[in-house]
Amino acid sequence: MRFCVILLKKKQGYNIMNNNEEFDNNSLGATMHQTDKKCPNCGGVMDFNPATGMLRCPYCDSEFEISALEGTPLNGLEADFLAAEHKDNCDWGTATRTIICKSCGGETVYDANTLSSVCPFCGSNQVMETQSNTIAPFGVCTFKVAKTAAADKFKKWLKKKLFCPSKAKKNCEPDSFKGVYIPVWTFDTNTDTNYTAKYGIDRTYTDSKGETHTRTDWYSVSGTHREFIDDHPVIATDRYDTSMLNSLLPFDTANNLTYNPEYLAGFAAEKYSVGLNDGWDRARKGIVEVLKNSITREIKTANRADRVDNLRMNINYNNIKYKYLLAPIWISSFKYKNKIFNFMVNGETGKIAGKAPVSALRVIIAILIALLIIGFFFFLLSV
Repeated sequence: MRFCVILLKKKQGYNIMNNNEEFDNNSLGATMHQTDKKCPNCGGVMDFNPATGMLRCPYCDSEFEISALEGTPLNGLEADFLAAEHKDNCDWGTATRTIICKSCGGETVYDANTLSSVCPFCGSNQVMETQSNTIAPFGVCTFKVAKTAAADKFKKWLKKKLFCPSKAKKNCEPDSFKGVYIPVWTFDTNTDTNYTAKYGIDRTYTDSKGETHTRTDWYSVSGTHREFIDDHPVIATDRYDTSMLNSLLPFDTANNLTYNPEYLAGFAAEKYSVGLNDGWDRARKGIVEVLKNSITREIKTANRADRVDNLRMNINYNNIKYKYLLAPIWISSFKYKNKIFNFMVNGETGKIAGKAPVSALRVIIAILIALLIIGFFFFLLSV
């Protein structure tokens, strides 16, 4: 199945803001021309080819370069978080919409969270309107891993699973791959953190019996840490397994390309269901961990400390910026003993996340081997 691309309402435009300016290059006629582009050689509807980064005709194999939209920058621009108008979640649940194909007039019902699809009647890469209360994508991290390459990476990934049954490794084949662009928020911010903590320095001594001990001497420390957080990512959908999606990170968000409908030709694109406010709340939790690690390293280095404890931070966030990007993943599954196992492939890097079947026998053998090794080790110590 081939999927289509996004249409944004006129005057909503790309919503790419720079000094409160917006780009408005997405009129219906222009977008239809881009998203339903016909091959000049044979007239077939072309799709985006991850292997070459060009538009490819699946009928005559002709390829054509994608031109930047006039008046737009190379990369999706950041916007001011405090000045953003649409911050609420957009949770459409299981709602549906009826879409009329602009090419043949056919009506189709789609899941309301789906931004793009293909007309089942004429095969056109039709364009679907977004709701007016949502933010349009600023940029796209395009597919670089083709479907066949994703399948090969899956097979290699499964073979490396130690507890996966041999039969599964040999016989399991992935189901049809679905290329999807998932929504991602990224956040930039300057942080100023006042902190207090304890750091410990270990020292070794020998007691009167000749036994060696380690004692930690603790000292108080306080200070200020300044760090710029660049492109901290937050997956903006709860539709899929969150831990699985987070395992696919990172995406090359710094080198995203300004949204162009042609990058989505042939793929599905999902609208965000985690709003900007909730996205920032999730980002802050992740940023706190980043700052904890940075300050811990800083204290250890400055004091030649072995450990840090009781770290308390008061963080100020300044000049918060955000981007709304689309990131590429391949979604598929395989069946083993009547059970479905889902997995995903990062469409840029080929990184895989998923679950594989586990052989109970292999687990038991591994436990027994570990117990034998531990027992042998203690035997040597007791001799």
